[in-house]
Amino acid sequence: MSLSKKIGLFLGPILFFIGINLPFYVISDKGDAVLAVALWMVIWWITEVVSISVTALLPLFLFPLLKIMPIADVGANYGSPIVFLFFGGFVMALALEKVNLHKRIALNIIKITGTTPNKVVLGFMIATATLSMWISNTASTVVMLPIAISVIKLLINDADGFTKEDQNFALSVMLGIAFSANAGGIATVIGTPPNSVMIGLLESEYNIEISFLKWMVIGVPFSFTMITISYLVLVKWMFPNKNLKFNASKGVIEEELIKLGPTSGKEKMVLVIFGVTVFLWIFRTLINSIFPELGLSDTMISIMAAIALFTIPYNLKKEDYIIKWQDTSKLAWGILILFGGGLALAKGMSVSGIVDLVANTIAASNISIFVTAALLIFLMLFMTELMSNVALVALLAPVVAGIAIGLEIPILYLLIPVTIASSCAFMLPMATPPNAIVFASGYIKVHQMARVGVILNLIAVALLILLFQFILPLLF
Repeated sequence: MSLSKKIGLFLGPILFFIGINLPFYVISDKGDAVLAVALWMVIWWITEVVSISVTALLPLFLFPLLKIMPIADVGANYGSPIVFLFFGGFVMALALEKVNLHKRIALNIIKITGTTPNKVVLGFMIATATLSMWISNTASTVVMLPIAISVIKLLINDADGFTKEDQNFALSVMLGIAFSANAGGIATVIGTPPNSVMIGLLESEYNIEISFLKWMVIGVPFSFTMITISYLVLVKWMFPNKNLKFNASKGVIEEELIKLGPTSGKEKMVLVIFGVTVFLWIFRTLINSIFPELGLSDTMISIMAAIALFTIPYNLKKEDYIIKWQDTSKLAWGILILFGGGLALAKGMSVSGIVDLVANTIAASNISIFVTAALLIFLMLFMTELMSNVALVALLAPVVAGIAIGLEIPILYLLIPVTIASSCAFMLPMATPPNAIVFASGYIKVHQMARVGVILNLIAVALLILLFQFILPLLF
């Protein structure tokens, strides 16, 4: 265990005990108790001495113990509708991966975009981003990496060896996969966990609902813009490969498709269920206006899809279903617990008066709304380079909501860009799993990722400030 983890293991509970035994109140009895719990969670989340999901369980035992909230109220956060929305999304992602449909989709996208070097980079980025909208960015990166390595090896083994142009291409492909995996998840509610943490907070604390379609209206254009900029920065500015020519990559893609064989019946079944689910998510509001008695919600649709994948038989005689319960051993259960812990912490901050205190303090100050928003976006984006973006949003989202109330602006105006900022970690290998996975390939050095990443981070900050200032007031 590293020194930082050893320090974190003991520092978290020590600061907690100091916090609850202070001879004076910083906020109030309850407020100080919530701050002490939050401090313990922050230390463990930053150092990752234990799984961030284990840390998320602390409110379930500490809040009732400290008389902050009864256990039934705390536990309700771990069974929030947003948790089950993501559960259904995870099951769909599991089905896509189990029948290899995600790989087939990715390969066909790359095949369509073309086989010149820059088009190959673009193909990998579009394919990765498309997958990341629906499955975890880790899974989408893992799918794309071996295909990318196969293409790069063609360059290493060609007549002129691994030239500077070849290296630039390899860097563009690898970084392109990581960056588009991060940015692609922003496009949908289920694409990346921070989106769901924020939406869960809005629903549970403020009765504000953002539908699947409404989020896509914001998320898809931002994701598309960020991926386009990443592509141009990589291939036109940082790592150009103007003189590179090869057509062998087409053969690699064809070979991979041949290995998959023709589209199976199970793939077609998953594709139909997936298509129907996305259709219902997008047109839910319209369907509810025509059939108000249905009262469809995004969570209901998500669970319906999960149940369909478990129960619609592919072969009834053989009891062959797309997904069996044992397959869920691969499900990211820890993320679901993390959602619950984040919502519980947010509720604790609300009932203890911390959010109100932040709101009143901001209201009493003369801080510029624009400067405050820009600073919060900047801090969130660069902090997410150092700790889990889900944990960060779980911790800071209620505080940001309090700041928005204090500034007397709609909560969404501030919370949406700050939440999106948490998914724009392009600078360091440890910032996100996609960054770490492509870094582990051996084709990228830390300084190369950081050099491109800091540029993209600053561009993302600028885009999010524009989103705050001009776009969100038009949409909400």
